[in-house]
Amino acid sequence: MAKLYFYYSAMNAGKSAVLLQSEHNYREQGLRTLLFTPRLDDRYGEGKITSRIGLQQPAYAFTQDFDFFTYTQAKHEKKARHCLLIDEAQFLTPTQVLQLSLIVDRLKIPVLCYGLRTDFRAEPFPGSQYLLAWADELCELKTISPTGKKATMNIRLDAEGNRIWSGAQVEIGHNYQSVTRLEFNLERGAAVQYQIPSTENDSRS
Repeated sequence: MAKLYFYYSAMNAGKSAVLLQSEHNYREQGLRTLLFTPRLDDRYGEGKITSRIGLQQPAYAFTQDFDFFTYTQAKHEKKARHCLLIDEAQFLTPTQVLQLSLIVDRLKIPVLCYGLRTDFRAEPFPGSQYLLAWADELCELKTISPTGKKATMNIRLDAEGNRIWSGAQVEIGHNYQSVTRLEFNLERGAAVQYQIPSTENDSRS
């Protein structure tokens, strides 16, 4: 049975390498795939899925107005497709996550999405939010922080390695680092605001 999968992680967990290995497994069995990557992520050239260990494959570079269902249906009618694989899936729009869900449900083609859960301010990306809500299977790809502990959050760094605390959600080209939630410092870094109340003058004590 076809399913919608969301493989999520913090930065530098090897998502693209896992995607390319999965795609290779399909091709090795003589099955046809469709690969997609967002056009805005052109760090390695437009329309390329590239892993940090040197693996690379060409892919269709999608934009926010791209219709996954119409495109896949047309390709599938000409020659059967057996799997879709989406890199940097956090950049999908909610409508595109719906289109991918319909590809699974109506066309019976598995869809494998790989991406981040949250941005550098601990806010969910729109694409990830809907994938977490609608995917049939959620799979965490684990990575570690500089302290050797499991990393679940991402921080943005400038060219000198200093942490950036504010800015647009999407900015290609910055350096990022995976950290634990404690290292992230939610009190300062999260878009949600809260300050632990002082107990010095608590009349209830």
